[in-house]
Amino acid sequence: MELPFGKYSTSTQRTPRIFLLLVLAVVVLGIIPLYHPFNLYPADLATQHPSEISPNYHAAEEQKIKIKEPETCDIFTGEWVWNPDAPYYTNMTCYAIHEHQNCMKFGRPDSDYSKWRWKPNGCELPIFDPFLFLDLVRNKSLALVGDSVGRNQMQSLICLLARVEYPVDISDNPDGAFKKYKYTTYNFTLATYWSPFLVSTKEADADGPSHTGVYNLHLDEADEKWTTEIERYDYVILNAGHWFARICVYFENNQRVGCRYCGIPNVSELPITYAYQKAFKTALKAINNLENFKGVAILRTFAPSHFEGGEWNNGGNCARTRPYRSNETALEGQSLEQYRIQLEEFKIAEEEGKMKGKKFRLMDTTQAMLLRPDGHPSKYGHLPNANVVMYNDCVHWCLPGPIDSWADILFHMFKMESTKSLEEKLE
Repeated sequence: MELPFGKYSTSTQRTPRIFLLLVLAVVVLGIIPLYHPFNLYPADLATQHPSEISPNYHAAEEQKIKIKEPETCDIFTGEWVWNPDAPYYTNMTCYAIHEHQNCMKFGRPDSDYSKWRWKPNGCELPIFDPFLFLDLVRNKSLALVGDSVGRNQMQSLICLLARVEYPVDISDNPDGAFKKYKYTTYNFTLATYWSPFLVSTKEADADGPSHTGVYNLHLDEADEKWTTEIERYDYVILNAGHWFARICVYFENNQRVGCRYCGIPNVSELPITYAYQKAFKTALKAINNLENFKGVAILRTFAPSHFEGGEWNNGGNCARTRPYRSNETALEGQSLEQYRIQLEEFKIAEEEGKMKGKKFRLMDTTQAMLLRPDGHPSKYGHLPNANVVMYNDCVHWCLPGPIDSWADILFHMFKMESTKSLEEKLE
């Protein structure tokens, strides 16, 4: 799957200055090593007292493993390979796992879904190192903006970092959908902003025909809940996807322009793709229009659901116990259209951002997660007799589980960003 824009690679750029190469080599291979043997840090090594595990990790303590990489590597195209060392935490060692993703607690009988890692074609993606990650983001901040899958990602990151330190809750909003945490030893702030449509939204009916609510979306107005906050962050990860399947009424210029399954007389039915494209265009343009945003905006492409045998509310389930190989499935239908829209709008925003000095990056998790029908909670996100709307959850991801590999990808991206920043300073 070729993505000709906004991608990270592990390529080594030629430069006329030997000195620059030497400096960069020392930084990347010394201060920010590429690999760390996690068998030194088993899942049960968790503490709420950061002093018990030294936060100062030194390269000299690392067991060096040389990894031969090609000149270029698309880290977003590959296969899932067996990883006997995983998982790196459990539901007993991490308090941050949301009940609906706590598959271990609710009796999932198999555990292989937690023992795979993402392997790009032609190169290795090093396993996430919590010590080095926190060193890398020292005095920095990261905000995740979007829906509950973004919150799922934040909880995964907290669990992976718990081997070093638990964060302090510094949330300034009583709404649990807006959380802010601080890793005090590293002065690193991690936050999540709930905005499942990314644009200005009002719930018109809490129930609605499908018992999932009816929402009024102002497709030309970005949601101020996050646009007024993100200028202070060094990294912002934007995501949205599954909520657009809900019943919505669409507005532009404060005028109703259509809806999806709303049943309102004389209101045109519009496809999900109409609203999805408008929403991403509005959200990404809003970032480009923020004069004081100097950070890196990352668009994380959506993770497909895996309902089989029916829709989410009609008996659909995800009972597979192994990942697909890349030649066993393909992105298609609505998922393919939403993915295409994300790439298209990202490219437009990236080009505009270059002229304004803004940084846009693509974190393409779609292909990797398409191959993981085995990693969802299914019926193991609640008690057997629980009365929940989505009985079989084939949207979110078990913790620990496949979503932990997003930290591997993010760690690689942050390392590349750090290298680029250093290179720019030396020029």
